[in-house]
Amino acid sequence: MVSSPHEAMHRIFEEYPALFASVAEVLGVPFGTLVSVTALPTDLTETRPLERRLDTLLRFETEEEGEFLLAVEAQGKRDPAKPASWAYYLSYLFNKYGQHPVLLVVCQDRATAEWASQPVHFGPPQWASLILRPLVAGPHNMPVITQETEARKDPVLATLAAITHADNPDVGAILKAVSSALGTLPEKLSIPLSELVTQGLGKRPVREQWRNLMVVDTSFYKSWIVEEIRDESREEGREQDRASSILELLQARGIEVPKEARERITTCHDLDVLKTWFQRAITAESTAEVLGQDAPDEEPSSEEDRH
Repeated sequence: MVSSPHEAMHRIFEEYPALFASVAEVLGVPFGTLVSVTALPTDLTETRPLERRLDTLLRFETEEEGEFLLAVEAQGKRDPAKPASWAYYLSYLFNKYGQHPVLLVVCQDRATAEWASQPVHFGPPQWASLILRPLVAGPHNMPVITQETEARKDPVLATLAAITHADNPDVGAILKAVSSALGTLPEKLSIPLSELVTQGLGKRPVREQWRNLMVVDTSFYKSWIVEEIRDESREEGREQDRASSILELLQARGIEVPKEARERITTCHDLDVLKTWFQRAITAESTAEVLGQDAPDEEPSSEEDRH
């Protein structure tokens, strides 16, 4: 699973569509009693070679108002081109399905959320032919849930709230409440929700705190989070063993290892590079020959989040 806050912010609605009722209540916009939901294709590409794709698209049916479409977009930053795309999505959906669409934008940044909340008028100042008014869920209006009892009332909403408040100074208390609440739920619900929180935190430092909570506070031992921690520990152990073998081999052959070279060997996290260095150490006459001029380029840089 790609660790991406963008994916978590919209996929939670795809996995748990009933969450929209809770979010709509928080936002103060009633949509009636939901009785059914259908996931729809997100591809809005036209016949010409121009691809347009929503993040998540659902069809809801209510007792009072009948059916409507929900388009969920995760937005990581301000984008002046987005309002025009959103307006296109809504008009396209209405034309394709003949049902009224609602746009929900989910953000983790307050400034982005406030920007997305502003109505956008399409048309000259004298007369706006179209007005875009997205619903926006973000740190400016999602509840800050720091008590387990509150998180247990609606764990899916608590999960989304934790994702949107990933940069909140109290995120530690928020994650503690969510992890404690998830620990009381069946694994078929607790595990996917815990994965969504992990995904939503992205590469923030607090992600490690969340992973530790999963191990200490809950019983998600079958969850991919715990397996990932175990895999990383095994990987680190292999790296350390390989690095030690290189240093021991060089010492046995009487080859001096300068401090900088030793640090470079012990901090390398690429097993393929370490394997190459070990093979060179068997016949090399110096540490510089072991490391080689091409070694720095062999260690891959970390891949950043796409969104």
